[in-house]
Amino acid sequence: MLKVIKTRFQQGHRTVKYPKGEPVLPERYRGQPVFRHDQPCPESCGLCEGLCPTGAISYREGCLSIDTGKCLFCGACSETCTQGRIAFSPEHRLAARTRQDLVRFTNELKLAEALDAKSCKIFGRSLALRQVSAGGCNACEADTNVLTTVVFDLSRFGIHFTASPRHADGLLVTGPVTRNMHLALIKTWEAVPAPKFVIAVGACAISGGPYIGHSETYNGVDSILPVDLYVPGCPPHPLSILDGLLRLLDRIDG
Repeated sequence: MLKVIKTRFQQGHRTVKYPKGEPVLPERYRGQPVFRHDQPCPESCGLCEGLCPTGAISYREGCLSIDTGKCLFCGACSETCTQGRIAFSPEHRLAARTRQDLVRFTNELKLAEALDAKSCKIFGRSLALRQVSAGGCNACEADTNVLTTVVFDLSRFGIHFTASPRHADGLLVTGPVTRNMHLALIKTWEAVPAPKFVIAVGACAISGGPYIGHSETYNGVDSILPVDLYVPGCPPHPLSILDGLLRLLDRIDG
């Protein structure tokens, strides 16, 4: 017993200070895309647009845009761009309330807005989520599950995952929604008592990800259910998910 107590003191405090402290992210982390618009891209280039595996990049009237809902954050565009027009910043705040807000064409950061005052009053102190893997590869699921570990300690914010949709306030969905998961997702949604909401986590859940247009998927959740929060990434960093949840509940400023 004494050895256990000694080890605990040696380990110290393991939970991150976020959101009160700045997060520590890996050097290779790719977050919010940033653009250089000091000069227009050459009309004859189009390398980044052609390279993108999900069609997330578009070029219109000399201006680039990236749909972060489709983006896999693979970095191929920034590595290939000979003009240095695209880069990925360490900005982890990626979540948005609307699908359109995920389409970035300026360096202005638009953060996710909170639910209405009535909903924040209902869910602000205690929020139960039912996680549904609708055909995911387990990457987004893993980064969602890690939020319950001592490092992130999701429960300190009153947020937890529940096994039964009847005990949930909303759904957190990952994966592109395969045809085999369509009925299961609908039934799970119907079992959640109102008022309720949906959170789409990861490129697959938002747009279909690398499976966009595949005949066996529905290209994301919002083709089936109304989505209240989008968290892009492939997979999103746990802090991106946590940041989105806290902003949805109006529990974080800045």
